Amino acid sequence: MTTEITMYGAEWCGDCRRSKRFLDSHSVSYNYIDVEADASASEKVIEINGGMRSIPVIVFPDGSHLTEPSDNDLKAKLESLKIL
Repeated sequence: MTTEITMYGAEWCGDCRRSKRFLDSHSVSYNYIDVEADASASEKVIEINGGMRSIPVIVFPDGSHLTEPSDNDLKAKLESLKIL
């Protein structure tokens, strides 16, 4: 199974930095997309969040996503997908 995780975020976003740290510290590979540098990514975030521009948005291989997850929520999701 490919573990294609995509994270939409921005460098100024503290929650994004925290989620990146969590994924990096657990050696989880992911595709990071900077919404400040990519206008279509920013639109995708708004679409996923039903009109809100909340980040980070982390999209998982099963098609589900988490928006602004806590480390515990992120860990639980990754465990449920057998990624952690």
